[in-house]
Amino acid sequence: MSLLTVSDLTVTYPGRGWRKPAFTALHEVSLDVRAGETVGLVGESGSGKSTLGRAILGLAPVSGGSISYDGRDIAHVSQRVRRELARDIQVVFQDPLSSLSPSLTVGESLAEPLRVRRVSRSEADDRIREALDLVHLPADAVRRLPREFSGGQRQRIAIARALVLEPRLIVCDEPVSALDLTTQARVLDLFLDVQERTGVAYLFISHDLSVVRVMSHRVAVMRHGRIVEAGDAHAVTTSPTNPYTRQLLLAAPVADPAAQARRRADYEASRAMAPYSQETTR
Repeated sequence: MSLLTVSDLTVTYPGRGWRKPAFTALHEVSLDVRAGETVGLVGESGSGKSTLGRAILGLAPVSGGSISYDGRDIAHVSQRVRRELARDIQVVFQDPLSSLSPSLTVGESLAEPLRVRRVSRSEADDRIREALDLVHLPADAVRRLPREFSGGQRQRIAIARALVLEPRLIVCDEPVSALDLTTQARVLDLFLDVQERTGVAYLFISHDLSVVRVMSHRVAVMRHGRIVEAGDAHAVTTSPTNPYTRQLLLAAPVADPAAQARRRADYEASRAMAPYSQETTR
């Protein structure tokens, strides 16, 4: 049984301004995430992948379809129920500073969600120590401010903050795209290590096929608010069948300059010979 099931989800935003038409960001999207697995969600900027993550978190309006968590429909629940769900469903954003108050120490930031749930001081301290250990940060980090850490370390703190509530699912919205390549690799290894040690499931949102290939068991590819291809991660990221996915793969950089030049030429040729229309991506 799936931990999270999204069925025929539609998200429509009302038009802004006089006579502005409504904008549909997601068109009948369906996917599922099983306990302990990672589903990668990949697509270009504006494809709707972050909107799907926001809808799951209750931050985007659901116009149609359903979102089921552990067999329970959560698409239209109250704010009180949403706060309760935060214990099981957490998020890691692209910019860790957006979820960390610059005026609070790391310990205070990690303790905040526990205090809201009336966790005792001693239990909160234990959970914070465990979370910092999971992300390989020293115990004295609790006394320091976010600005005293590097970008990669701040992302580790954001992950620790998501972990203190011991969630079953984490929505990861471009969590490594703002990091340099070396730091990216370390944070991705951290995500994998945390999953192995805790059994947490990830919905891993990224524009980079090479990242989701490393992270994911299964991959879904989005374009214009629709899933155009989905399946086993290795198959989708190495031998895609959809023209749009193939162009995403060809557009991804590789370390070898000669291979990159050939890939770029193949990418331009594929765009000229087989442009991905609406018909080819449905």
